[in-house]
This record gives sequence, structure tokens and C-alpha cells, in this order.
Amino acid sequence: MRTILAITTPADLVALRPDGSSRPVERPFAPEIPVALEYNGLSYAVMMASPSDLEDFVTGFALTEGLAPTATDVTGIDLAETDKGWIARATITSLALETLQARVRSRVAESSCGLCGIDNLEAIAKPLPPVPPHAPIAPAAIFRALEALRDHQPGNRATGGMHAAAFVAPDGAIVAAREDVGRHNALDKLVGAMARAGQSMAKGFILSTARCSYEIVEKSVRASATMLVTISVPTSMAAARAQAAGLSLYALARPDEVLRVTTGH
Repeated sequence: MRTILAITTPADLVALRPDGSSRPVERPFAPEIPVALEYNGLSYAVMMASPSDLEDFVTGFALTEGLAPTATDVTGIDLAETDKGWIARATITSLALETLQARVRSRVAESSCGLCGIDNLEAIAKPLPPVPPHAPIAPAAIFRALEALRDHQPGNRATGGMHAAAFVAPDGAIVAAREDVGRHNALDKLVGAMARAGQSMAKGFILSTARCSYEIVEKSVRASATMLVTISVPTSMAAARAQAAGLSLYALARPDEVLRVTTGH
């Protein structure tokens, strides 16, 4: 489903100026609709997302949530469009129903009030899988990927309102890229796309336009990535989690400079 994004324009969009004048504007908005994710017949989450690459999304989400160990465990993907949004269904062959039910209950608690209670505090502090030793990124590869990234962002070029996540080879060539209004969604789509294609994320790096929060770091580590480059600054927890796991983290990537935050073990 490499669906071309249906980008809509409000009928009464008007630009207002300091002198009180105005002018009509035609500007596309990035599509954002509810996508209900169902695994093994249970409703797991409703995400606000862009309706493209949903097979990649449902697979990558299962992987980064820790529901499925590999893409081959995510089977029977079925997409259904309704008048209220999309329903994405899949079966995770290795997941016991009781385990999924417990995760659903936990996720409902998290969704209602953020990271709630002592159980979630303990879960968020749980060590991530260690990232294997790896060679550092050549700075030239980062700058090459940054220069090429715009060509892989048709949705953002049209709207200015979409995030991108790309996987980049060690020489700086972009292997795959995905877009979404949600920064986490874009990364999940990328993880799913790479996994469904049988491509490893261990050699090379993830390039993300997102704010580098701890979730972006954790999803990258769970996807078996070894290096992450972000255009924005990391949070303190993101930097700490990356360092503890051994993830090489680079941030504030610009055409002329990038900040090395942590290096792998």
C-alpha cells in the first residue's frame, strides 16, 4: 500500500496581514485520520496517522511495541477503510492471547493519563537490549543523506507538515524512507518496511526528522538499529537511554554540522 496521500485543502483558508488586509490561500494540509490497530482479534490501539504504507505501519508497530519478534510473525494483514478511518488487522503467530490481553490493559492505562503508576515507572526504566559493537558513522555519510532526504519527502514538500524516517546505508545512500504526520508513526513504518523486505538495520543508520524523545531511541534499539541521527535535539532521557544501550546518537543534524551525543560500546 504505497498509497498516494490524499491531501485536502480547507475551502476558507485566508492569510491575514499586520495591516489588516487579507488574501485567499490554497495550501494543502497533511492527511491525519484514525487508524485502529487490531492484533489477534483484539483492539490494541487507535493512532492518528497518515493513510499510507499501512502494512508497514502495522508490522513496524508490532515490532517496536515488542509484540512480535520478527516480521514473519505478523501475518494476515488486512486493511479496511471506513467512514471514520482505517482498521488495520493482523495476526501475530507467536503471541499468546493472555499476553496480548495483558498488554492491551496496560496500554489502556497508559493512554488515559500518560505513563501512570509504579508499574509503568518500572517498565520505563527497564534496560533496553544492548546494541552490538559497531563502527562510527562517517560524517560525510550523514551530510550526504541530509542532502538527499528532501527527495524522499513528497508529502512534506506538498504540505510542510509531515515527519520522515529513513534508513541510510554506511555510504550515505538512502535505502528506504517513510512519512507520516506522527513522528513515531513514520519510524514504525520505516521499521516495518525494512523488516518486511528482509533488510537489517544493523549496518547503517536511521535518519529522523523527529524530536529525539526517549520513544524514538527505544523504537530504534528494538528495531536492531545501531545508530540514530535526528534533525532535532534529544531530550535528557533520550540521551541517557541511548548511552545505556550503546546506541550511537547524533543530533541537530544540519548541512554543515552534526552533534555527536553518544557513541556505541
